[in-house]
Amino acid sequence: MREALKEARKAFEADEVPVGAVIVYKGQIIARAHNQIKTLKDPTAHAEMIAITQAASYLANERLNGTMLYVTIESCAMCVGAMVLARIDGIVYGAPDIKSGACGSVINLAENKKLNHRIRVESGVMKEECASLMIEFFQKKRQHNTPVKTND
Repeated sequence: MREALKEARKAFEADEVPVGAVIVYKGQIIARAHNQIKTLKDPTAHAEMIAITQAASYLANERLNGTMLYVTIESCAMCVGAMVLARIDGIVYGAPDIKSGACGSVINLAENKKLNHRIRVESGVMKEECASLMIEFFQKKRQHNTPVKTND
């Protein structure tokens, strides 16, 4: 998770929502990414999606059997859907996403028995560190977007 947090900090510095992800295979990081939605002008450029693409390239396979994905914030439905299709074994995330989390906070696609693959989920790993980066990011956004009051 420390490596995922390093990626999240890169997103923070690039003025992207600070989410970072790494994928591990046989004890080795084979992919690392951070959100690049604004940078790439691509709504699908979530950290998890970029990491999945990198891992598939590394393994030369669209199936990522035997891999674990570590991400700072609970993944959304798009990302978990891609993980199901890729057959990722497990997701470890830091802080929950109560607005769009798809590992149990809003819906649980990761462990949905109706799907042909289920993903083990572990939550709360380095939760405070992951959440505090997100909180700091959005506090800065709100401070910079505060309207200037005039005496009119």
